[in-house]
Amino acid sequence: MPICFITQPIHPMAVTFLQAQGVEVRFASAPTLEAARAEVGNADAVITRDLGFDATAIAAAPQLRIIACHGSGTNRIAVGQAAQRGIVVTRAVNANSRSVAELTIALLLAAARRICPADAAVRSGDWGFRYQAPGMEVYGKTLGLVGFGAIARHVAQIAHHGLGMRVVAWSPHVPEEVFHKHGVTRLPDLSTLLEQVDVVSLHRPVEALEPPTLTADKLALLKKGAIVLNTSRGLAIDTVALRARLEAGDIAAAALDVLPHEPPAVDEPMLTAPNSLLTPHIGASTEEALQKMAMMCAQQVLDCLSGKTPEHAIRVEQS
Repeated sequence: MPICFITQPIHPMAVTFLQAQGVEVRFASAPTLEAARAEVGNADAVITRDLGFDATAIAAAPQLRIIACHGSGTNRIAVGQAAQRGIVVTRAVNANSRSVAELTIALLLAAARRICPADAAVRSGDWGFRYQAPGMEVYGKTLGLVGFGAIARHVAQIAHHGLGMRVVAWSPHVPEEVFHKHGVTRLPDLSTLLEQVDVVSLHRPVEALEPPTLTADKLALLKKGAIVLNTSRGLAIDTVALRARLEAGDIAAAALDVLPHEPPAVDEPMLTAPNSLLTPHIGASTEEALQKMAMMCAQQVLDCLSGKTPEHAIRVEQS
């Protein structure tokens, strides 16, 4: 009987599905790489969420044939080492796109209307909060999308058709016809985008060794009173620089679902930054997205174990 080792909890529908197909399912005793290394053993397949699966964990699994990523980002999986062993790595492509986009819009509105400090004010007896610094009406404002993949396209649709925002985007690799199809203005570079927008939302992957997309210099290009959103990768923003701009009042608010280190270190600058809203990487944490991602992973595991090539297997160029 083939064995699928799961590093963190997934939707029970996928577990039941695997078991019904004759796959033994084992769960890690803790959501840590230490537990994964110690317990993966003779597993044929691994399903992992944001924990990833590093080179040492791969080395501890001599029979491993597939690592299925419960999400779209594989930056925490040692893809190169897996390829050297002939281990397939897959992604749950677009399974969570709508949920992440909806959280992006939720963060936008919460930041623009100062929902969290308003809630805290009522609970502390400060009804006069309503006379303090007003929020922003987003209708007619310009939203800039950094990256224009599936999530950003959903954000564009909701922001433009639902909220009446003007949407612009920058993405060096997306064809021009995709922007035209979605009614979004393509800008030639990141700097041009940042200079124009009232709200900037990040939707591009960033690798560990890359510089942040929003460095101190890039943040300085934003107009006074702009809002910064990030539901992509925590490393995409220099959070030291972002905190400084928030403290100076140059940026009105920041709403982040991701941070450079997760969970954040005690000295993470954004933990004490003013006018900031933080959520614990919950973009894909809806019933619908969790079910779709888990079932996609389960099907990819079954495909691989039966000798088929999974639909969303990553292709790695061997040097």
